[in-house]
Amino acid sequence: MNVSDAVDSRMSCRAFLPTPVPEATVRVILEQARRAPSGGNLQPWWVHVVTGAPLVQFLSIVRSRLAVTPRGDPPEYDIYPRDLGEPYRTRRYKCAEDMYATIQVPREDKLARLRHFARNFECFGAPVALFFCVDRSMGPPQWSDVGMYMQTVMLLAREHGLHTCPQEAWSHWAKTVGEFLQLPPERMLFAGMALGHRDEEHPINRLRTERAPLEEFAAFRGF
Repeated sequence: MNVSDAVDSRMSCRAFLPTPVPEATVRVILEQARRAPSGGNLQPWWVHVVTGAPLVQFLSIVRSRLAVTPRGDPPEYDIYPRDLGEPYRTRRYKCAEDMYATIQVPREDKLARLRHFARNFECFGAPVALFFCVDRSMGPPQWSDVGMYMQTVMLLAREHGLHTCPQEAWSHWAKTVGEFLQLPPERMLFAGMALGHRDEEHPINRLRTERAPLEEFAAFRGF
């Protein structure tokens, strides 16, 4: 698979098959992704891979806590700005509406939407969960470096016939994740990622979110 095909076919998969992913495959993906760029070559990312019995145990812990504290732990950061302006607010709104339309959940059915959001904390059925961390001493430029590493992982996964779902939603359970992974105090959870084989039959995986036309965000000079 060439890079263009990997970029075009990458999507946020929200329904996975239980098919296991070999450890060797995950190792190859993470190792090749080391070539991702980072300012000053800091390579500020830390990755924890969880699968099998440990993943079952972890998701069970989250499920039990979700029943008691549905809002989760105090978040490490705001995923979106609290006063999200345009055109970003409209894009986010349409993404959600298009996604829920694939599974026939109307806007007024808040309970069904919450149930679907909680699927994040089941990794959407994926057999492998990746948790990406960064030292608390790092700033926004290094957070962007971690994002570039994650993007490289997602594209390499496509080369192996796998799909992913990056999950900043795990920031809602940062303390719980940190306890399970035994993160040192100086390290924080940045995001999670589900990894596995896409369920081709599930309607939610037919969603292809829209992208703004090039003319809307790019300016060219000197050509």
